[in-house]
Amino acid sequence: MLQKFIDRPVLSTVIAVLIVILGAIGLKTLPLQQFPDIAPPSVQVVAVYPGANAETVLRSVAPSLEEAINGVENMSYMSSTASNDGSLVITVNFKLGTDPDQAAVNVQNRVSQATSQLPQEVVQAGIQTTKKQNSLLMVVDLYTENEKQYDQTFLNNYAQINIIPDIKRIPGVGQAFIFGGSRDYSMRVWLNPAKMATYKLSAQEVLAAIQDKNLEAAPGRFGESSKEAFEYVIKYKGKLNNPGAYENIVIHSNSDGSVLRLKDVARVEFGSYSYGSATRIDGKSD
Repeated sequence: MLQKFIDRPVLSTVIAVLIVILGAIGLKTLPLQQFPDIAPPSVQVVAVYPGANAETVLRSVAPSLEEAINGVENMSYMSSTASNDGSLVITVNFKLGTDPDQAAVNVQNRVSQATSQLPQEVVQAGIQTTKKQNSLLMVVDLYTENEKQYDQTFLNNYAQINIIPDIKRIPGVGQAFIFGGSRDYSMRVWLNPAKMATYKLSAQEVLAAIQDKNLEAAPGRFGESSKEAFEYVIKYKGKLNNPGAYENIVIHSNSDGSVLRLKDVARVEFGSYSYGSATRIDGKSD
């Protein structure tokens, strides 16, 4: 058999060229579904308990979520990590071949069953359930040459608004996030322990006063279904949006008519949601 190809080199060359052409055509048209999965699919659940340490999170948040998630369809194993910034990350790994989208839905259904057993602060902060690949595809650094004008909080919010959404819309991208924790713009209230002790206040009382004065409401309208010719919609200013408005929040009033305002026991500024981490590249904030 081999002697025929040796005696006829032209025929051998033609067959080799045809094989190469057919291989190139087959490689180009081969569907991606034919390639095997390299890593098992996984789903990540992230919960945040503001102000809590790792021990508190493991005691009050992790058991309820782990018990609800355990045994979800096609699950292999899961691991949990709690941090002193109040965050809990549960990674659920599934068997090869499991549809990651369906796995995320199944985990989300299990998480929703446990929300009634979680602290109210955790439910208000929100619990994120996303499918996740165990390896990173790319890391991009965004930095500034002028740190006085553009600080790390500005860079974080610029990327979150203008860059991250575009990256997430790229076909094949499963997740895009910012390293260094959450630095979204937030109204920060820095309590003064000495002044709070003088007025015999607790942090919970201050928090309750802020929540009571800073809320969204639907005030309704006047003249609906009446004989009047006009109907008036009531407008409400909504949540406070500047430090001065927060400073004037009344915490409580005294019998002599005087009031205690937030600015008397705290400092209010427009800053970052979290200051738990800082990242730099070549000496510049990123």
